[in-house]
Amino acid sequence: MKNLQKGFTLIELMIVVAIIAILAAIAIPAYQNYLIRSQVSEGAVLADGVKTPMAEFYANKGYWPTTPQSAGLPSNVASISGKYVTQVSVATSGKIIAEFGGQANSAINGAFFALSAIPNGGSISWSCNNAATTVNAKYLPSSCNNGG
Repeated sequence: MKNLQKGFTLIELMIVVAIIAILAAIAIPAYQNYLIRSQVSEGAVLADGVKTPMAEFYANKGYWPTTPQSAGLPSNVASISGKYVTQVSVATSGKIIAEFGGQANSAINGAFFALSAIPNGGSISWSCNNAATTVNAKYLPSSCNNGG
């Protein structure tokens, strides 16, 4: 008489659990990097909001503003913040710096994302590949990897 097998054997179930564990071990760190990159993008977006007034001031005057108000920004630029960015600051050299804190991941908490202005004879390009950016390069937006 034939004995029909119903269900899975213990070995088959152990193999399935092992495969799921391997996939989870690969997916969780990749997801963590994705979350950190999305938090860094908040700094880039908040800094982008400051680029236009800074660039307009430079285009009109030929030098960088000495105070945020002269560029049309709030007197307390540090009030520009978000869930992961505690403050945005502006330097007289045309540098915009976003500082991470608050609910930011520990990998970027206390780190800086900086945009440096590069005047190009009538136009201005922005670079986040500079010494003031302390965020690990693997978390920076893809535009930073191309020098932008």
